[in-house]
Amino acid sequence: MKTNTTLHPSESNVQTAPVSKGSLWAGRIMSAFAALFLLMDGGMKLFKPPVVIQATVQLGYPESTIVGIGIALLASTFLYIISRTSILGAILLTGYLGGAVASNVRAAAPLFNILFPVVFAALVWGGLWLRDQRLRQLLPLSDRPLSLSSNKGAHL
Repeated sequence: MKTNTTLHPSESNVQTAPVSKGSLWAGRIMSAFAALFLLMDGGMKLFKPPVVIQATVQLGYPESTIVGIGIALLASTFLYIISRTSILGAILLTGYLGGAVASNVRAAAPLFNILFPVVFAALVWGGLWLRDQRLRQLLPLSDRPLSLSSNKGAHL
């Protein structure tokens, strides 16, 4: 009787190389920088200082949406900070930052305002990729992963 089984990614014979200390720390620094900025931005949306209200209204959103936007940003950022949910958090932050790009394009904002969220999305994903072996395995930058199968031997 033939049984059809699928392996969990962690049970695969093909593995990525372990994360080096340098990559791990570079990823942590990039992630921390992005997370601190996003936490500050989300927190400011909860307190609604005049500069936040003005910027939000200029983008075409009513003042009543600011707190909800801030809660969504903070929740996504907290998910990103927690190791077990960091990939989900990065996906949610990508949606949030993509919305920021779209809002700035629609409002005919200067190019800096349009590209700023793109840079932070790159920091979010770049930092996560550098520090998270699961993401490296899912999205390898090399087409030659480290093979741990017994009959082929390890190669780079």
